[in-house]
Amino acid sequence: MNLKNILIATLWLVFSIQIVAQKKDLTIEDCELGYYKGFYPERLSAIDWTQSEGMFSYFKGDSIVYQDLKGQQNFLSKDEFLKVDSTIKSLPKLNWVSNIEAYYRNGNAYFSYSKMKNKSTKILEIPKNASNTDYYSPKNLLAYTVDNNLYVAKEGKPSIAVFKSADKNIVTGQAIHRFEFGISKGTFWSPKGSALAFYQKDETDVADYPLLDINTTPGSLKSVKYPMAGQKSEYGKVGIYNVASGKVIFLKTEGERDHYLTNLAWSPDEQFIFLAEVNRDQNHMWLNQYNASTGEKVKTLFEEKNNEWTEPEHPVEFIPGSNNEFLWFSERDGFMNLYNYNTDGKLIKQLTNFKWVVQSIIGFSIDNKKVYIEGTGEDSKENHCYEIEIATKKVRKLTSTSGVHHCQLSPDGKYLLDSWSSLTVPNQVDIIDVKKATAKTIHQAKNPLKEYNIAQVEFLKLKSKDGFDLECRMMKPSNFDASKKYPVLVYVYGGPHAQLVTNDWLGGARLWMHYVAQQGYIVFTLDGRGSANRGYDFEKVIHRNLGTAEMEDQMIGVEYLKSLPYVNADRMAVHGWSFGGFMTTSLMTRYPEVFTTGVAGGPVIDWRWYEIMYGERYMDTPEQNPEGYQTASLLNYVKNLKGKLLMIHGTVDDVVVMQHNLAYVQKCVTEGVQIDFFPYPMHEHNVRGKDRVHLMTKIIEYILRENQ
Repeated sequence: MNLKNILIATLWLVFSIQIVAQKKDLTIEDCELGYYKGFYPERLSAIDWTQSEGMFSYFKGDSIVYQDLKGQQNFLSKDEFLKVDSTIKSLPKLNWVSNIEAYYRNGNAYFSYSKMKNKSTKILEIPKNASNTDYYSPKNLLAYTVDNNLYVAKEGKPSIAVFKSADKNIVTGQAIHRFEFGISKGTFWSPKGSALAFYQKDETDVADYPLLDINTTPGSLKSVKYPMAGQKSEYGKVGIYNVASGKVIFLKTEGERDHYLTNLAWSPDEQFIFLAEVNRDQNHMWLNQYNASTGEKVKTLFEEKNNEWTEPEHPVEFIPGSNNEFLWFSERDGFMNLYNYNTDGKLIKQLTNFKWVVQSIIGFSIDNKKVYIEGTGEDSKENHCYEIEIATKKVRKLTSTSGVHHCQLSPDGKYLLDSWSSLTVPNQVDIIDVKKATAKTIHQAKNPLKEYNIAQVEFLKLKSKDGFDLECRMMKPSNFDASKKYPVLVYVYGGPHAQLVTNDWLGGARLWMHYVAQQGYIVFTLDGRGSANRGYDFEKVIHRNLGTAEMEDQMIGVEYLKSLPYVNADRMAVHGWSFGGFMTTSLMTRYPEVFTTGVAGGPVIDWRWYEIMYGERYMDTPEQNPEGYQTASLLNYVKNLKGKLLMIHGTVDDVVVMQHNLAYVQKCVTEGVQIDFFPYPMHEHNVRGKDRVHLMTKIIEYILRENQ
């Protein structure tokens, strides 16, 4: 190389170093308040199709934007909307019911909005303390609860008490079974609004759990109902309220009182209710049909059994235009697939036969011959949209770019609004022409972290001892130097219904992990057996032995890290929350030679103290599985602790109650083992809001200080 070239190369190197040096570092406050500080990619919020062909709307700044397929836009600003409704504090989400009509909620009132007239009219108003609202727009009917009682509001009329009880143990119109089995609400309008189905639970036999409110003088106790594994549970019922007659009947369900009533659905003709009923042991499901007028059971369409568990999470989905054919989600062949049944209980065909997970149905074609679904596809880190021909089972993939896609089908079935991101794409929205399977980009977010030092993120796969792929994410400092040795933070969850390693923006990693990486750390995450979106065989390994297989997989990750020349195996830390707190404490005490430092947030310590619905699915009852509960109880491993351990808990946590953490501290005192403990007063299962900056500062500073 001649002198001139050497000089040019030297100047380029200096210039490159200056560019890197000019980038800014994130603070913990930036990471935890990033949404308000602009560190998350810009999205088209509240994006949704209108009822006009090829029209959709979304929020942008202080305006609602109406846009067509050609890109033509009309704007409705907040100032303009204030002329329509002077009481709004921010632009409301418009829910379109026709080409020109929408409804929205403002405070405790519902309004209709005419786009053509640019006029707003109040429809109805409910009490300020109302919750669990469920609006049926075609007839302007609104179901809601106040405390534990259910009401229906009608336009221009006083609210009607559907079911009201002075007994606080009777809870009506709310989700039951602690939001398990895909249950997210407690009321269900019939297709034509003639009736309202609702859940009711009797918690008389469920134990009260005391939570201390320190904001009163003196402090006061607030009790919540908390059914612990092996103890008495709630008793569910399904009621039907007839809007015209005002009468209420209850379905005459069979079986034990404490079995589960899940995935409620109406038939299109409003004549029947379909329920997926599951026994207390959660290994037997019956899909039952009931007469919606009398409550009488009509028949059992079919049953599903499994040695580990059966967990229905989707109601029957009737094919539009048919009163007797529906689609059913089932893992019976090892992956969540769709099955085509009729109301006689006859299996017409298995509609999909994927070796990957179908996530949801997003709609049907206008002729009802095709169904559109979302699923992981071949790469479990992703999510894609597919078209399935119901008659032929022909499959067509509609999202072609690698990433996590979430799609909305237009009312005419011709287009998809595809909102997606990937490891390198912050956020993008495409309009997909369903027939042509071509995409047109309408929004492409800029990288909000372009001027900041962030970690290098990469994906890798390892193998479990029984041959499953284990998806991993490794984060290295932006100035990573392979000749150096780096300490490691393993971030872990490890439990069911969760997936941490995904091919969306930043690889699914949180911003605080980038901060930790910039402190000279490698941040490593592994989704082990038992985690979501990998199929039933991958998940069922954990049955009756929570923590065992999950720790084995985390240790496979640890051994891989130790094999890397740039990893300092003497400086390894671990952190997780909830199930991740259980895993953190487990790893610190069952593999005490590996980690110097751990921070466990809201940890399960003993599964006897966790809720029935989740705990008994994976562990059975303490009476049925005493050895499994004994092995998993972290109280038995306290004396093994060698490293530094910080335990954190919200004092009014009603998910993992504080008994777990306090019992662990008590055991540490008894065993003479020193740990660190920090409560977050009046916070629930996680620490939210501005206090989260305090939480993450404590966690990160503890790791940086103690992992030496």
